[in-house]
Amino acid sequence: MVIFNTHLISTKTKKMSKKLPIGLLLMLFGVAAFAQTIVSTTPQNKKVVLEEFTGINCVFCPDGHAIAQALKDANPDNVFLVNIHAGGFANPSGGQPDFRTTEGEGIRAFFGANSFPSGMINRHTFSGSTPVIGRGEWTSRAGQTLGESSYVNVAVEATIDVQTSEMIVHVEGFYTANGAVGTNKLNVALLQNNTLGPQTGGNMGNDYVHQHRLVDMITGQWGINIPSTSVNTFVDETFTFTLPADYNGVPMEVADMEVVAFISQDETEIISGAGAIPSYTGIDNANDGSLKSITAIRTQCEQNTEISPEIQIQNLGQDPITALAITYDVNGGTPAVFNWTGNIPSLQSETVDLPAITYTSQPTNTLTVTLPGDDENANNSGTTEFDSSPTTDNNLILTLNTDGFGGEVRWNIRNSGQLLIETGGPFGNNMTIVENITLPGPLDCYTFTIVDTAGDGGGSVNLEDINGVVIMTSDGDYGSGFPTDFGAEGDLGTNDSSLETVGVYPNPANSVLNIVNAENASIEVFNILGQSVYNMKNISADEQINVANFNTGAYFVKITDGEAVKVEKIIINR
Repeated sequence: MVIFNTHLISTKTKKMSKKLPIGLLLMLFGVAAFAQTIVSTTPQNKKVVLEEFTGINCVFCPDGHAIAQALKDANPDNVFLVNIHAGGFANPSGGQPDFRTTEGEGIRAFFGANSFPSGMINRHTFSGSTPVIGRGEWTSRAGQTLGESSYVNVAVEATIDVQTSEMIVHVEGFYTANGAVGTNKLNVALLQNNTLGPQTGGNMGNDYVHQHRLVDMITGQWGINIPSTSVNTFVDETFTFTLPADYNGVPMEVADMEVVAFISQDETEIISGAGAIPSYTGIDNANDGSLKSITAIRTQCEQNTEISPEIQIQNLGQDPITALAITYDVNGGTPAVFNWTGNIPSLQSETVDLPAITYTSQPTNTLTVTLPGDDENANNSGTTEFDSSPTTDNNLILTLNTDGFGGEVRWNIRNSGQLLIETGGPFGNNMTIVENITLPGPLDCYTFTIVDTAGDGGGSVNLEDINGVVIMTSDGDYGSGFPTDFGAEGDLGTNDSSLETVGVYPNPANSVLNIVNAENASIEVFNILGQSVYNMKNISADEQINVANFNTGAYFVKITDGEAVKVEKIIINR
């Protein structure tokens, strides 16, 4: 059976001008003519293109990003995100990067998007007079769209030569039924991922990770015409161009580029779309796993004995990475090995959470991570340092100065069991607040967190103990806020050298805990909340405590002999 197919064939080289005329070639093809194409020729449901209007000074935009990404994660092959930085919240100031585009601002203005975050699901007007909807509707409207049939299928693929930065984007469309209107438009959006930058919300300051960021509309703001929309029309477009070194001064990274293509009815109503991460050519090595970064580790409480590192691995080789034996240690101690498995395509990155590793605390600690040897070993290892905070007195002084928005400021202190110990705020404007805080004990790790609900910091803040040991200090440039870990003696006191020979073992303990060389002393055991769960006076030189009925977890053993005090942290584990 011979079918008349409209085959739109054109290979374009993108210039400064966005005028890209499209050629029309009528050809006779059977269904087999499309066997080597990338687009499906069988009817499909619509794919969702979520265009999100966002900005770098938008408190609630990270919430919108999370909703959109959850939608994408649940439908990875059917939902495609385009984050458009436009409008007032996208205006840079004070050296901020400029993520805006002319096309993005034009799209925002055309549809009248004036609240942020907001977005459009396939530019469809679900109710009222505008397709722009709030983030609370995205998930339900996307689900509705995914259940609808589409009269055109879209597919896209792309390659980038890492040596020349030449990018080739190939888009195909196939009409499985007659279009609803006579003229459709092909649109291709170029996006960049993993761009670190400021964000008022998100609690990450200038290190917020911006994803799916629109940097260019390859086909211009409103796309290029597809003159025929009759059944069996085949659209085949290729765009070849050189990626610039930067977009508005923000560096372009070939490994972070993404493409979303869609076909729309005029400037509105996206029928369906597709997306692609480029493949890469010009890569020298076949196997090259790179330790791209080690996530910074905040200051740890001196009593902490383990951390759970987070690293980012990038594949700089041509072949995918599917398995790695990752070795890591702290302060040169016994190394741990984590056998990671997965799939990291060429030039892509993946964040890996390493299992917890124990260590002996030092004032400054060094974490070392090493990947297995491959074609390039110079990028296989890295280190990061983190401090241990000194143990402070349990009596603290918090001095906090508010700015003109004191009502945005909060603070709290939690113990190692995440129990809220102390809290404060909101406060008045332009005030100095001095709080005297007494921690309940026992010797424990605590977390002090300063918060600004608007995400732009406030006045200066200083937390120290009564001996002047500084726990946290800031001039007010703390963004949304951040946590600080520290250890405090509580009301158990400090260890005394006269009790150096006293031993507490085994640790961890299962059923019996031994106390040796503490004859005539008193012992008391506290749980992690500071509650006394056991006590005895005038113990023998070799005393045993039955802990078989204790709950699994951390405890503190306080041994008192006159004025001398010794505190040991133990773990009950079975």
